[in-house]
Amino acid sequence: MSRIGKQPVVLPEGVSATINGQSVEVKGPKGTLSYDVHESIAIKQDGNTLVLEKKEESNLVQALFGTSRARVQNLVTGVSEGYKKDLQMVGVGYRSQVQGKTLIVSAGYSNPREVAIPEGIEVTVEKNTNLSVSGIDKQKVGQFAANIRAIRKPEPYLGKGIRYVDEYVRRKEGKTAK
Repeated sequence: MSRIGKQPVVLPEGVSATINGQSVEVKGPKGTLSYDVHESIAIKQDGNTLVLEKKEESNLVQALFGTSRARVQNLVTGVSEGYKKDLQMVGVGYRSQVQGKTLIVSAGYSNPREVAIPEGIEVTVEKNTNLSVSGIDKQKVGQFAANIRAIRKPEPYLGKGIRYVDEYVRRKEGKTAK
């Protein structure tokens, strides 16, 4: 039985939710997000809490129960606080800049890589090597940060590349002369 799915989702001050059939729309100070819950899961609002219940018992519904509750919680957190991922560029000549809705990354290739910034995502660059990706949708923020990291993943010998700020890169020993 899912312990996560049983927990109610508490709506903080300034956040409201509307349920229309299987669709949940959450409005807050940072914006509006919506999610369609699977038809085998019922969602109800009790004052300032949202409660999810299973309509039937099956392996699929069991798998979706906790996931649906977590997705609804991510909506509430996104519209109230937002999400943020910090990246760091390590390497000689590695830098980035934002021009309009495009992120330009120089990461050791012959030409800089240009990445279009999706709608609803904000990117700020500090000191040319520290990037901050923020937005209200957890999935979009995480995916865009992963796309930036994939431009030049950190390598284990010199530690160069684009990494998350809290990421640990396990270093390997290089070749040794005999």
